[in-house]
Amino acid sequence: MSRSYIVRTFGCQMNEHDSERIAGLLEDDGLTPAESESAADVIVLNTCCIRESADSKLYGNLGHLKTWKAKRDGRQVVVSGCLAQKDRDLIAERAGHVDVVMGTHNVHRAAELLRDSTDSEGPLVEFLEAAVIDDHAMFPSALPARRVTSYNAWVTIQIGCDNSCAFCIVPAVRGREISRPFSEILDEVARLAEQGVTEVTLLGQNVNSYGRDIQVMARQGGDNSARLRPLFADLLREVGAIEGIRRVRFTSPHPKDMRPETFAAMADTPAICEHLHYPLQAGSDRVLALMHRGYTGERYLQRLTEARQAVPDLAVSTDIIVGFPGETEADFEGTLEVAAEAEYDYAYTFMFSPRPGTEAAAMEGDFISPEVVADRFERLRQVVEPDALRKHEARVGRLEEVLIEGPSKRDPGVISGRTRQNKLVHFEAPRPLRTGSYAVVRVTRAAPHFLTGEFHEFICEPAHKVRIPVAAH
Repeated sequence: MSRSYIVRTFGCQMNEHDSERIAGLLEDDGLTPAESESAADVIVLNTCCIRESADSKLYGNLGHLKTWKAKRDGRQVVVSGCLAQKDRDLIAERAGHVDVVMGTHNVHRAAELLRDSTDSEGPLVEFLEAAVIDDHAMFPSALPARRVTSYNAWVTIQIGCDNSCAFCIVPAVRGREISRPFSEILDEVARLAEQGVTEVTLLGQNVNSYGRDIQVMARQGGDNSARLRPLFADLLREVGAIEGIRRVRFTSPHPKDMRPETFAAMADTPAICEHLHYPLQAGSDRVLALMHRGYTGERYLQRLTEARQAVPDLAVSTDIIVGFPGETEADFEGTLEVAAEAEYDYAYTFMFSPRPGTEAAAMEGDFISPEVVADRFERLRQVVEPDALRKHEARVGRLEEVLIEGPSKRDPGVISGRTRQNKLVHFEAPRPLRTGSYAVVRVTRAAPHFLTGEFHEFICEPAHKVRIPVAAH
């Protein structure tokens, strides 16, 4: 009987994509997805270290898995991802029952390490300090995958980050920026389209700096032409032109690297969705400087205006941190002012939490009291949520193209889908609609975080009817 596995994912889309590749590698090695934890032989925890609760969440899970592992011989536990990269040997010291601890650059070694750990005394720990470049193994998309759905897919275009944001641990755990070769990305998207994928999301820590390192290398090689390919805007246009690809998304861009040619590519390429995730983080120029963000509130708003002028019906989401060390009441008022002027469709708001290893974690003398942070967080919510509701109310009565994601989690009799602006829509249909198909829905009601509608007409079925099984998370 074959052994079975579960992959549990914490964190961002990059981690989700890494988990798909880990699952694919395990299946290539003969494992099968487990229906439940009690049936599994292998559990992989793919960790994140961005949030303050990440450490306690990991060690809480590992404590539970010690009991799980003791119930049956041959069970194995793997810890991977950003928190593993950051904590390294600490995980092995605190949880000796773990079989494998591996970092963000070791995804391609998941199955091998799991096999090798059976002969290891104690946890097998492996961390590569940099990406494996010669065989492109550092790009998750270059590995076999077990995708969650058959109709959409993540495509890694870049790994690492060259920025130095004071609050962020990502450069330390993901390494320097490395852009994936242009032709490889296009080849992968073309293959995905042939498999029935109609929506792709281009992934990177700072997608709009894509190609910068390739240009530098070209110039060092003697090519001094004024405009060298590839640039992010070029990539958007060419991915959007691939036959069978109906929607293209990307995340996440950095405001300091946002360029007009990106907006032009979004406007000129029908497949590129009218949605921009545009992280503000703070509205105060002083706090932005402390964060090392590389832009001012005025420049941020100027670029946002340019984006909306270039791309009709653009929906904009953002990230905002409340209570960064040293943030004064005047600084916070600046954030409220920029957020109010930006009128976001959705804002992901976070209370600052110090991450060990970051510059901000060492600013203890400037930490804001929890009571003040909580008060500011609520005041920010009162600014951004009404804007989100107004944006949704403006869509009532409109016809929206919706990509069907399946039954609603709360009501199986209701269908859920996403618009091009990434709005979640719940509606009833006169007949079952296949996941991955497209329909037109008339919006009838608005809520801050979703829309309600009624079925208007059917557009098309998914290109392929063979559904890729869902990976366990």
